[in-house]
Amino acid sequence: MAWKPVDCHAHSTLSDGALDVPQLIEHVTGRGVRPSVSDHISRDVTGAVASIDAIRAYLDELERFPVARGGEFCWHDALWRELPADLAGRFTHRLGSLHAIYLDDRTLVHAFSRRFPVSLTRDEYMDALVANAEALAGTMPVDILAHPTLVNLTLRDVPADELWTEEREERLVAALFDAGIAFEISARYKAHERLVRRAIDRGVRISLGSDGHSADQVGDLTFPLALARHCGARDEDLFDPYAR
Repeated sequence: MAWKPVDCHAHSTLSDGALDVPQLIEHVTGRGVRPSVSDHISRDVTGAVASIDAIRAYLDELERFPVARGGEFCWHDALWRELPADLAGRFTHRLGSLHAIYLDDRTLVHAFSRRFPVSLTRDEYMDALVANAEALAGTMPVDILAHPTLVNLTLRDVPADELWTEEREERLVAALFDAGIAFEISARYKAHERLVRRAIDRGVRISLGSDGHSADQVGDLTFPLALARHCGARDEDLFDPYAR
C-alpha cells in the first residue's frame, strides 16, 4: 500500500468545525490524506466537548467511522486531568494545546485575546510560554503538542526570530524529546524552519496537522508536509495514529 500522510488535527461539528464526521472523512481522503477527528475537549472553548459524559459520547460517535480518534485538550483547563483510564485508552491520539499560558502569578494570558498585560514584556511572555510548554510535556499525557508556535494575537505579526531565541527553541525541543511528544507542523499556525529542523535533528517525531475547521482546510497538509520534507523528515519520522 502506498504511503499516505495523516491529518492528525482536524475539527468536526462535534466541536467547532463546519463538517460532520462523514463529510470530514470524505474531504480529507479526497486529498489523498488519511483522516482523523481531533475536536476540542475543554471547558474553555466555545462548542467544545466539555464533560466526561460528553467525551464518552464523542468517542462512541467516532467509533462508528473508519477514522483516527483524536482530541485536543487545553493545557490550562483541568478536564484532561479528570479523564478516566478507560476513556483515555479509546483515543488513538491526544493533542495538548497552549491556548492560554500561566504567568508566575498564575494570571492567564489567552492566545486568542487582544488583551496583553501592560507590565508584561515580550521576552517575559515568551519565557512563560516555553515554561508552560515544559510543564505540559512533563505532566500532560498527550502524544502531540499542537501548533507549538501559537502566541497571543498581539504578537502574531512579530517575526519568529524576534520571539524564538535559540535557547527557547532548545528548551522546547528538549522537553518534547524527553517526554516522547510529537511536534506538530500546523497548516494554520506555521512554525519556522529553524525550529522544525532543530526538532527533527534532535529526533522529535513530527505530526502533520491542518487544524482545519472547514471543507477548504481539512486535509490540506501542503505546507506541513513540504516543510517536514525540506527539513529532512522521513516517513518513519512522522507520527501515525493508525500505527499505534
